Formats: sequence, structure tokens, C-alpha cells
Amino acid sequence: MLKKSFLSLSIVLVFAFSAFAQKTYTPEKGSAERTAILNALRTPVEKELKQKIQFAVNTLRVSGNWAFVNGEPQNASGGIPNYRITQYRRAVEDGFFDNNFQALLRRQNGKWRVVTYAIGCTDVCWYGWWDDYKAPKSIFPVGK
Repeated sequence: MLKKSFLSLSIVLVFAFSAFAQKTYTPEKGSAERTAILNALRTPVEKELKQKIQFAVNTLRVSGNWAFVNGEPQNASGGIPNYRITQYRRAVEDGFFDNNFQALLRRQNGKWRVVTYAIGCTDVCWYGWWDDYKAPKSIFPVGK
């Protein structure tokens, strides 16, 4: 009897945990979800860089209501943004800047919102964001 109860409880727990497990995936190029994520990020990045920006995406991963994206910001014609008009001018001149971005977003009330982002990192700025913001580690490009 105890064996049957334990087996039943084990099966229930497996199903319960699998219901909470979120699939990690990459939204298709041109999809509404991918566009919404990038547009949510575009607003603060364009404000910070003082110019229109498009994104060359290297990684975009979603799990549940969380998304991580990284890549390179580009100007409207696909080139490197004009950093001379930004707060990054000096870092670019001194060689302490890489043309990149990384961002963590969360969907709240059906709308993607930027939790945090970084521009120009010469190292892995996002490392530890899963702990800092309680985001699923599966969305980050970490080694296994």
C-alpha cells in the first residue's frame, strides 16, 4: 500500500513539475513576438544613442515571460552607429568599447518591457542576470 502511494505521489509530482517547466525557444524572424521584443528594446537604446537603430541579432531566446537578446546595434543603413554623439565617445576612442548590446526583457500584462540592458561591453555583462533578476538561466548563452 505504501509503495502504491509513493508511486502515485511520484507521478503527480513529475506532472506538476513538467507543467511549470518552460520551453526555451527563438522566435522566428519577422514574427510578431520577435518584433515586439526588439521594438521594446529599441526605444531606450535609440534614446541613449541619440539616433535611429536597427539590431543585428546574434541570440534571442524566450522562456515563459522572459527574453534575452544580444547582438550589434546598427545605424539605419546597417553600419556602426555614430558613437561620437553619445556618452560612449570616450570609451570608443580609448578602445574600451565593443559595438554590441545585450538585454533582458520581461512580458508583463501582455507587453514586453526592458528589465536591463548594456551597450558596448568588452566582457560578458549579462553574466549573473539570472540570479540578479530571477530569470530562467536557459535563455542565456551559457555553457553547459
